[in-house]
Amino acid sequence: MSDPYTLCCMDTHMREKIAQAAGNEITEYHIYRNMAARAKNPRNRGILERIAVQEKEHHAYWTQLLGEKMEPSRGKVWFYSLLGTIFGLSFTLRLMEKGEALAQDFYREIITADPQAAAIIEDEQQHESELIGLIDEKRLQYVSSFVLGLNDALVELTGALAGLTLALGDTDTIALVGLITGIAAALSMSAAEYLSTREEAGKNPLHAGTMTGISYIVTVVLLITPYFVLQSALMALIATLAIAVLIIFLFTFYASVARGTPFRRRFLEMAAISLGVATLNFGIGFIVKRTLGIGET
Repeated sequence: MSDPYTLCCMDTHMREKIAQAAGNEITEYHIYRNMAARAKNPRNRGILERIAVQEKEHHAYWTQLLGEKMEPSRGKVWFYSLLGTIFGLSFTLRLMEKGEALAQDFYREIITADPQAAAIIEDEQQHESELIGLIDEKRLQYVSSFVLGLNDALVELTGALAGLTLALGDTDTIALVGLITGIAAALSMSAAEYLSTREEAGKNPLHAGTMTGISYIVTVVLLITPYFVLQSALMALIATLAIAVLIIFLFTFYASVARGTPFRRRFLEMAAISLGVATLNFGIGFIVKRTLGIGET
């Protein structure tokens, strides 16, 4: 047991940090317990339940030092529980582990005042390794299929819309052509993905093809929406490119967290390709317009 005199003589700042740690631990206990209750995989459920118990023990230790119990953050419990339901266990756990990595820095600060904190640091480090090995979700098996549809739609459609914007100029016509082109390409990509995954073990080709088609069509709808809303073709193109960058940012962030891959490099790469193709096709549209006189009176 830690020396109570040492702990009672801690400065106010340190006591506040211990209170914050105690609140975080009991909050994470409720989050892990909620996730365990929803986990279908027995191995996942067992690990989550064990980690939840450890978080509760950590909370009990910190509150013993403080002489008072801390309440969980209901908003945080609700948020991460909802996040797990929508985006899956892998993404949510890795996102939480980023926060635990910061918490470890705090634990190291008080280890000189309270040597028993070393055991808590060990538990937190073990959490990280266990949670990385915990990843066993079907949805992650089809991320590559989702990326295929997403990337192809972003590159092809942003490029096509950029070219059509200058060549045609009419937003309704551009939207119609873009929608038809996008749906046809989505069906083609979906069929191609189905055929390419038929020989892959562990993947359902129908699921893979469906995932590719859905991601393609959703991306198409998001990208052509400005052309249905705005009157200026140029403003619609600018809005479309902004939406494309936002889609790339959100999905790259999700994939980097869920799969533990670098974010910055992947985001810049995807954004550069999409915007580069759009710029190239905008130039092609200009050449076509000047050469063939399309849209000119």
